[in-house]
Amino acid sequence: MTKPFAIFKASLRTPRFHVQTFRQYSDRAPAHSSNDADSEAVRRRRRTEWKRKQGGQTFLDHLILTVRGGNGGNGCAAFHREKYKPFGPPSGGDGGRGGDVYILPTSHLTTLSSVPNRVIGQPGGPGQGTWQNGKNGEPTIIRVPLGTVVRELPRDDPRRAKDEWEAEEESTEGLTPSEKRDKMRENRWLHYPRSGEANVQRDSFKEAEAALYKQERERRIARRKKASTPICLDLDKEEVIERSVDAPLGTKQQEPTGFLIASGGSGGLGNPHFASTVNRSPKFASRGQEGERITFSLELKLIADIGFVGMPNAGNSTLLRALTGGRAKSEVAGYAFTTLNPVVGVVRVAEDGTFEGGISGNRIYDETRMEEEQLRERMDKGELANVLTRNQTSREETQWDEIVLRPGHRFDLVEDFRFTIADNPGLISRAAENVGLGHSFLRSMERSLALVYVVDLSGPAPWEELRVLRDELEQYQPGMSAKARMVIANKADLLADDGDPAAIEDAKRKLSTLQRFVNAQMIVNEGSDDAFTLDVVPTSAKFSQNLLKVVGFMRSYVEEARERLS
Repeated sequence: MTKPFAIFKASLRTPRFHVQTFRQYSDRAPAHSSNDADSEAVRRRRRTEWKRKQGGQTFLDHLILTVRGGNGGNGCAAFHREKYKPFGPPSGGDGGRGGDVYILPTSHLTTLSSVPNRVIGQPGGPGQGTWQNGKNGEPTIIRVPLGTVVRELPRDDPRRAKDEWEAEEESTEGLTPSEKRDKMRENRWLHYPRSGEANVQRDSFKEAEAALYKQERERRIARRKKASTPICLDLDKEEVIERSVDAPLGTKQQEPTGFLIASGGSGGLGNPHFASTVNRSPKFASRGQEGERITFSLELKLIADIGFVGMPNAGNSTLLRALTGGRAKSEVAGYAFTTLNPVVGVVRVAEDGTFEGGISGNRIYDETRMEEEQLRERMDKGELANVLTRNQTSREETQWDEIVLRPGHRFDLVEDFRFTIADNPGLISRAAENVGLGHSFLRSMERSLALVYVVDLSGPAPWEELRVLRDELEQYQPGMSAKARMVIANKADLLADDGDPAAIEDAKRKLSTLQRFVNAQMIVNEGSDDAFTLDVVPTSAKFSQNLLKVVGFMRSYVEEARERLS
């Protein structure tokens, strides 16, 4: 007979065999690694194509949010008992109020991906004996990024969730009148044990029930009046509560809660509330009311100082990475619709015009997949084993007599100005008609202080791309193209890269043609006193060429826009 301990030891040894077997097979895996790069490229293309075909229903700047306030706690039906008082008075406590739901804008978020589709407030605590009331529910705060527009959906919108009365009507559909009455009573009343059948026959209970239905009708009418003026919030500013200088020492700092969007339900009443001269010991209590049920449409309009407008695969993502020194984590690949969601990066500028991305060394910004493969190869070869960390490098290079200009926290000492840039997904023709993800892409550009066109100078006709981009902006929102300030002719390194004199002359003629087209066809506010033409700057984002001039222009645009708004 096998001992139990021996069986236990055998069961412990069994997984080791499987682990060793897995290691043997995993050692043979590199034989198939030659196809990893192709499979990764195919996977990314499929994800991009799926994103383009879905029509923007799950785009991260638009969300349908159903909010429900916390339910009130139930009242309690109890009687006081103590020594020499076997039949004390009714002592049931009231239920606590349900928690409210607030919405709070914060600068720590950039997308709506962290916001759930359904939010339910905290319920109130139930009442207890000896006149103990339930605890009120804690407020629930929904944090959304700055620039979010909150709109309450009307009653005729099919996306709207049913309110508490419509949900109750749906649950009682198909029942007989007596069954429906019993169901509604069960949702509203609590009875003392073995007293339910006797309670419903009493006149005092019927009077309390009639009063409860009257209050419910009044509450429903008030809710309909409130729905006639739906909630519409433009959360473009962060809420800040300043502490009073006259506040006593040790006063707790009040945290901002935001805007109230759904109220919690009131708590139920304990049986002392139903005592009367006719019924001195009521054996019933009311349940807590349900919280408000409201459905909202959340729309995020990014608040960025500069917004890139370009066709797919024009190099917007590479340009953003070059301007931010690679800190902006945007996808770069050699096919269209690489950027699926807007990406915001911060550009920091020193007083002499030097920007943080320009001092990151002679870095080449290649495709994301290729950079990951190069990093993996360096790690496999052990080249990164003795590389100093960021803190070790800063300690070794500390000089107290002069400032060492380096990216990161060292740049804080010389930073004089900063602005944000939004890498918006590429536009296609008829984007204003919501072709592809047109509306989702264009929506993220509305609030930019200035727009910058990005065209592929190596293409056959970059001026035609420029015409399409301007027309799409105007069709989506008239006057939107007036925010444009500059044209970046990207990928200039692909023209005459072999140094052929004839190719160099062709590149110069192409750039001159683009400049003439901009001066003749892209005049902003044409016919008015404040008309101006766009600046044209050829660049190579891959090799970080001519970006200092780009940053200088962008800084002047942002300063001008901020001064105009103030």
